[in-house]
Amino acid sequence: MTDDTATDPDSADEQPATTDDGPRTTLVASLEESMGKTAITLALAKHARDAGSTVGYMKPKGTRLQSNVGKTLDEDPMLARELLDLDAEMHDLEPVVYSPTFIDQAIRGREDPEGIGERVREAFENLSKDADHMFIEGGGRLEQGGIVDLTDADVAELLDAEVVLVAPYETVGDVDDVLAAAKDFGDRFGGVIFNAVSDAERDRLETEIAPFLEGRGVPVHGVLPREQTLAGVTVDDLADELGGQVLVEEGLENYVERFSVGAMGADSALRHFRRTKNAAVITGGDRADIHAAALEASGVKCLILTGGHRPSGAILGQAAKKGVPVVLAQTDTLRTVERAEEIVRSGRTRDAQTIETMATLLADHTDLEALR
Repeated sequence: MTDDTATDPDSADEQPATTDDGPRTTLVASLEESMGKTAITLALAKHARDAGSTVGYMKPKGTRLQSNVGKTLDEDPMLARELLDLDAEMHDLEPVVYSPTFIDQAIRGREDPEGIGERVREAFENLSKDADHMFIEGGGRLEQGGIVDLTDADVAELLDAEVVLVAPYETVGDVDDVLAAAKDFGDRFGGVIFNAVSDAERDRLETEIAPFLEGRGVPVHGVLPREQTLAGVTVDDLADELGGQVLVEEGLENYVERFSVGAMGADSALRHFRRTKNAAVITGGDRADIHAAALEASGVKCLILTGGHRPSGAILGQAAKKGVPVVLAQTDTLRTVERAEEIVRSGRTRDAQTIETMATLLADHTDLEALR
């Protein structure tokens, strides 16, 4: 593993060109959802393009779904088409809409895996005609797509792709998952990028874990530090997306990365809240005991109160004093939690600035020569 910065753009003519065998193809897979796979895929494509390669992008299984002019489309290919200036049709960028309806049809035997594989291959051929380097974004999980023989390993085989794995690292047990993935991909496995690694874990990962993995034949292309602007959303953005009423404005610039539901007793809640960080506590607006407990924990960055119930003036005053914003949502706790997690997972930060930030992290902390 190296810590090289981006190479000189003047060396563009050294980059690999399209051959008779087709473009170089890299599939970026992820051990977990919301691990930065989209940002890393697009940032790698941007680096390759800036270095002189003609790049293409494809996400065989569309999973981040939204309604768009009567069609169900994944937001990631739409962002890729815009940022990489791709002249490509959405049905090629996203040949399979991996929606609940599709899954249900597949289970009922109404989707033909062989035909689906051919659809993906044809889309790839359309997209890669003039590309030096194709970047393929994998599913949310490695095994996603198994019901139609379209797991990430299946896609890598189908499109003759080298696999770069995006992985978390919080405990040494995470190494097992990386080794298992490398074994599953076999000769197509090209290495791993650890993303969003905390300062506390980074030194051991670089000095002990990376050499261990490389000794087992697993290249470690880089260790990306945790970047808060990529890890969550501000309370201000969260409140706006939830359609909530801001009752305490102090601390709206705080970042929220996770959620804790206040559904237990006050004593248990306090112990739980003290073990979390950069969290929003979501609880009923009538749970004054939970509100007070949350305000005692330094890791709680926001209170989201549900059901339209306003808290007492004393709670609002304490929150303002501690710089903890309070947002009032009209929906119940379950719906509020689901929506809040969706906001953080898909992110207001998934835009051009996100890709620029990730591109900088890759330039500073990975071996770009091996990746682009």
